[in-house]
Amino acid sequence: MRLRVLWTVSFAALALAGCKKEAPAANDAATTAPATPVVPGMVPGVETPAPAATLDPAQTFANAAAAGDAFEIEISKLAIANGQSAAVKRFANKMIDAHTQSTEKLKLAAGKVSPAITPDASLSDAQKQTRDALKDLKGADFDKAYAKAQVDAHQTTLDAVKAYAASADAPAPLKDFAKALVPIVTAHLNMAKAL
Repeated sequence: MRLRVLWTVSFAALALAGCKKEAPAANDAATTAPATPVVPGMVPGVETPAPAATLDPAQTFANAAAAGDAFEIEISKLAIANGQSAAVKRFANKMIDAHTQSTEKLKLAAGKVSPAITPDASLSDAQKQTRDALKDLKGADFDKAYAKAQVDAHQTTLDAVKAYAASADAPAPLKDFAKALVPIVTAHLNMAKAL
């Protein structure tokens, strides 16, 4: 139950972050209809509440895992191009290989869930900000920021997969996928800490 609340709150926060709308300019006020109060769950022009759009916890987990893999691959490609340290570049190559394999395993597990789900690998705003910040760095500065990003990302992923693997509500294919990831993510976290 706690995991379901966590995933729901996380999704709601992401959904709300993407729903910002700019107010009309002052000179547009005369040409627009009077503002109707916005009531959460209501569809404009309809008097009954619409059901809130929520993702199933399995879909939420699959999306987070897919985004994590995509993020790791993107920033590791940056490490190969912008990094200075041979150790960082070796680690980056390992991350590209490992997260490419993880993506394939995730797709297989998600396809076995009934009904099957398709993971969405869209990066979160925080992942995009980290990736974009890394794009501007080179050499030793890049290496330091990349190592920190790797530690942070793997710690977050480790916490999430442990929680999901322990969830009583998780469908078996994704639960097994999460359990199998725990030692792999732990090893990646330890390698990142050693960079």
